[in-house]
Amino acid sequence: AQLAALRMQLQPHFLFNTLNAISALALAEPIRARRMIARLSDLLRLTLEERHTSLVPLSHELEFVRCYLEIQQERFCDRLETRFDVADNTLQAAVPGMILQPLVENALRHGLLDKTTPGNLLIRVHREGGNLHLSVEDDGLGLPEGGAVDGVGLGTTRERLRMQFDDRASLDMRAREGGGTRVDLRMPFRMAAMARAA
Repeated sequence: AQLAALRMQLQPHFLFNTLNAISALALAEPIRARRMIARLSDLLRLTLEERHTSLVPLSHELEFVRCYLEIQQERFCDRLETRFDVADNTLQAAVPGMILQPLVENALRHGLLDKTTPGNLLIRVHREGGNLHLSVEDDGLGLPEGGAVDGVGLGTTRERLRMQFDDRASLDMRAREGGGTRVDLRMPFRMAAMARAA
């Protein structure tokens, strides 16, 4: 029940931010706004598909993030390049649904949106022994002088990891070498089918 409540805290936050982005384009560029609405529809479908489970296959989570990035690409136009570096042996790993989206959203909003030159976003996933490692990094404006402060997205993500995996998972945010920010997630590696059976 606590995990479900945490997810419900994150989802409206994500939805409102996406609707605000669509609203900003609705009058000036209605065709782009309509494309964003179509992608939002896909996102809502994916969210409803996973509403009864706490863990989903990584492939499902990546599909969700790609839909989200297609929405954001409409905002950034040619100022955003995204890359995925995902090991094939991780695609059926079990991960909490919507675990990457708030990290991607933070990278875009706080790192890349106000950058005057084109920005890059990289999502990496690999397995190391009994752990799954996920990272989101950008070459944006970097962390504020006082360091990162957990907002709704990061705070909820950190708490969801704790609820799901206790101290066997972690979230670490730090400055990226060469500029920008990198967020690393670590969690136990388990196959999605095994997670559902458990």
